Amino acid sequence: MKRKRFTEEQIIGVLKEAEAGVKTGDLARRHGISEATIYNWKAKYGGMEVSEAKRLRSFEDENAKLKRLLADAMLDNAALKDLLTKKW
Repeated sequence: MKRKRFTEEQIIGVLKEAEAGVKTGDLARRHGISEATIYNWKAKYGGMEVSEAKRLRSFEDENAKLKRLLADAMLDNAALKDLLTKKW
């Protein structure tokens, strides 16, 4: 089964329908997702607007990039320490 990807706009739209009073089971069937997915989306995107969700995505991307840079720097640091501690 192919996994679908929903944009922030689509996710917020589904959550707004849920807030309007549509049952979770009906929403899940209509959009082809599980009820657990809707609950996970509520936990992550609940109460957000589309612009806030896009900002969140950009912050998450930037955070991942910074974590990779930090890991590379720590690896270089460890390699230099190993090189300096060797007796010649």
